[in-house]
Amino acid sequence: MRRLVAGTGWKMNNGIADSIRYAGELKARIAAFDTSAIDIYVLPPFTSLAAAAQAFAGSPVAVGGQNMHWEDSGSWTGEISASMLVEAGCRYVELAHSERLQHFGETYEQVRCKVDKAMNAGLIPIICLGESALEKAEGRTDQVLADQLRISTGGQPDERVPEIILAYEPRWAIDATEAASPDYIGERHRALRAVLRKHRGADIAGRTRIIYGGSVTPENGRAFLDIKDVDGLFVGRAAWKPEGFARIVELVTDVSKRKI
Repeated sequence: MRRLVAGTGWKMNNGIADSIRYAGELKARIAAFDTSAIDIYVLPPFTSLAAAAQAFAGSPVAVGGQNMHWEDSGSWTGEISASMLVEAGCRYVELAHSERLQHFGETYEQVRCKVDKAMNAGLIPIICLGESALEKAEGRTDQVLADQLRISTGGQPDERVPEIILAYEPRWAIDATEAASPDYIGERHRALRAVLRKHRGADIAGRTRIIYGGSVTPENGRAFLDIKDVDGLFVGRAAWKPEGFARIVELVTDVSKRKI
């Protein structure tokens, strides 16, 4: 049984004061849930990381960064290193989000360097994988996903791959009016697991978690979690308020009991 995941990325929202308030309310809302069988994370903006980590200390909620650089230090104005994230109290780091690829020209070759550095620092990378609307229309979705997966994890030995969380986020479904259909999501998750099986073996494929993100809400989340190869939810806008994320955590907690 793979541990299910409930995660949210706040993007450029929730400063220090809002992050502290969010943490207090979320902890109160989920206190009645048995979250021992799932992993929970929030990804605040860089300026809020230390405050959020302190506010969530002693709770089941871990904190992560929304990005990082592939070097330890140096002349990289405006960048953040893996060791800086660790020092701020991070356990996770999100890499290859669609917005980083689209607006900042990042590539999966760069992501591979970031993954390697994150793993060396003890961070858990959350690698976003997803096809664009054009790639989907051209019928290249599974090949695109396979290439992204192989490139981004290529620097890691087989035994360390299950430490990584893969987040399937179709780029055309992020901030859209609706998510991808459960059938479509199921096909993509099965295809990604098949790539792992082919290149890393059945054991690694069976232990690596693949979560879904892209217009996830408390209303549609259960249908996604019911899919065999979906190991959790990565939520954006619907979890920017603590009450929204608390509903997601409750949902993942309930489904984890059934899957066990």
